[in-house]
Amino acid sequence: MNKRITKLWMGPIILLAGLGGPANAAAVPDSENVAKLLSEAKTMAFQLKEDAVAMEGFTRMNVSWESHAAAINEIKDHVNALEKHEAKLKDARGAASAWQKTAIDRIVPYLDELEGYTSAIIERINSQPKRLFTDEYKDFLEANADYATDLAGMIADFVDYGKTRDRMERLGNKLEIPRR
Repeated sequence: MNKRITKLWMGPIILLAGLGGPANAAAVPDSENVAKLLSEAKTMAFQLKEDAVAMEGFTRMNVSWESHAAAINEIKDHVNALEKHEAKLKDARGAASAWQKTAIDRIVPYLDELEGYTSAIIERINSQPKRLFTDEYKDFLEANADYATDLAGMIADFVDYGKTRDRMERLGNKLEIPRR
């Protein structure tokens, strides 16, 4: 029984011990601007996710090609807006802390994939508007929804991490926990 209790408590103890270690003493502090930009990206990504998931659901309904076209244009606008926002994040990257830089770097591949699938969907609608219920088209919609969902979740996790890290830092200062 004692071994199990030890194992359960070792993770948080190691985590807390590592927060004030020498490696973190010289770390770059979190950028408030990058935190704000990431929070905005989170909101944008969740809207994109909602629209992509809704459009993926079109394959299980009798929805006109015009509805598909309107939905993918909305998604395209979301992807374009996120790409512009990504440019702002890249511009602010120099002032970002290590975890914020990681967040910025991880957004890029998701947006690249979303852009590719969104373009493929648009091409399919433009070239074959009467063939929107093929397996290939359904796969495009599913992939778009999956990437949008994963992107929104990842950005949310980074934003939550930043808030939790900030909260722990404030609590450490309040409790006057010495840093190594």
